[in-house]
Amino acid sequence: MPTFSNPVLTGSHPDPSICRVGEDFYLVTSSFAYYPGIPVLHSRDLVGWQPLGHVVDRPSQVSLTGLDVSDGLWAATIRHHEGTFYVVVALARGRQGSTTYLFTASDPAGPWSDPVVLEAEGIDPSLFFDDDGRCWFTACRDAAEPEVTGPGELWMRELDLDRLALTGPTHALWYGAMRGAWVEAPHLYKRDGVYHLIGAEGGTERHHAVTAARADAVTGPYSTDPRSPLLTHRHRGAAEPIHNVGHVDLVDTPAGETWAVALGVRPLDGTHTLGREVFLVPVEWTADGPVFAPDTGRVRLSERLPAGTGAGAVAPVGPTRDDFGGTALGPEWSSLRGPVGHLVSTGPGEGGLTIRLSPEPLTGTGTPAFVARRQQHLRMRARARVRFTATAPTQEAGLVVLQHAHHATLALTADASGTPHVVLTAHEADSPTRLGAVAVTSDEVVLVVDSDESGYTFHVEDGTWTALGTIERPFFSTERAGGFVGVHLGLYGIGGADAGEAHVHWFEYAPAR
Repeated sequence: MPTFSNPVLTGSHPDPSICRVGEDFYLVTSSFAYYPGIPVLHSRDLVGWQPLGHVVDRPSQVSLTGLDVSDGLWAATIRHHEGTFYVVVALARGRQGSTTYLFTASDPAGPWSDPVVLEAEGIDPSLFFDDDGRCWFTACRDAAEPEVTGPGELWMRELDLDRLALTGPTHALWYGAMRGAWVEAPHLYKRDGVYHLIGAEGGTERHHAVTAARADAVTGPYSTDPRSPLLTHRHRGAAEPIHNVGHVDLVDTPAGETWAVALGVRPLDGTHTLGREVFLVPVEWTADGPVFAPDTGRVRLSERLPAGTGAGAVAPVGPTRDDFGGTALGPEWSSLRGPVGHLVSTGPGEGGLTIRLSPEPLTGTGTPAFVARRQQHLRMRARARVRFTATAPTQEAGLVVLQHAHHATLALTADASGTPHVVLTAHEADSPTRLGAVAVTSDEVVLVVDSDESGYTFHVEDGTWTALGTIERPFFSTERAGGFVGVHLGLYGIGGADAGEAHVHWFEYAPAR
């Protein structure tokens, strides 16, 4: 039987949501404080995904300034109805939902509209279009009486599609199957006249689980599906290759199958660095409701292909080299909290990437001179050829490995006498530790980071190959660094006002065996 490899989206792609239009599937994921926000991807087979663009690609749409890396745009939902695509998303501040936005587009590749602010509280908003054309908005929030019902509540209001505003009464739908746990990630589906409300409980870490309730009317009352949890790996041992499974969204294929996209992580010795990734899971509908992974009851690294999909349809992510010859960065690149066109430019002049040094630190809440891409393999090598002439130790430019509150920099800089050096520094929150340094004979070097099961090893090529140090892998894990994102590999420049420019000739990313 032809198979594919899970996850179908590697690296940090949390909270997937999916819809289908004809033979085309569209998917969005959380982007947090990374910019552009809310990536939109397209597939014809559910397995191979190509980037189309982003919902938030103009600073006038949403301001991310002042937000922590793991705040920002959380858990968007994408839906399609009568020629219009809809995306709803919560903006989080201080790990709490602050504003709910609704975007629309006629083409999922964009442009997407400026947002409409909905009168909604909480996080994880979703939309459901019923057979009669009415649209229902669901989300999760703190319960009014947590000592009675449990801490979380899934709630609903109707969305007026003409005014793009919530209308009518608020309906409290469900408080979850595990009354001591927060319930979130609500999505609503209708099957054979029955409404199925799918949620997530147990947190997005080790105890994450998919639970459900059902009702005969869209506004309820909803009764807990007694089979809950319908999908979880919390009961599996440390040898299980996939953990933290949950936050699903369902889609029907043209061939009549149902599949779920779910988030999960691939830990090693109890920690993970790549973030929450997108896994594809078969679903079977029964009289009792959906059955996830009906043959095994678990998410697998190798799964049968969806019906109608040809074998070998998807090639794994392979080596890439970016010479930055275009007029804009490719879709794999992100900045923090806003566009960096005033700090980073491509193409003109000698080509490559020009980084104008900025005083904004990588640990700040502004927009630093920084661009990065997701790490997508545990074993990988990233290299960049960088030219920079520093005049003071406060000026630096080079390669960075960033994971929420922890990061490491491999930078061209200068010592107090002005001699060029490459310095390796580990940053834990705002506390830097210099791990290695070497004088170099040129202001142009190749900076290298290798990652494997044990850690991240940093090198510089300056006519010779010099290792500057290794940082243990758990330092860059979510369990140590906190937050909700995975490792990003980037290029940056830090210095005072008018501190000059760094030039990146190329950047390479390659998985390793």
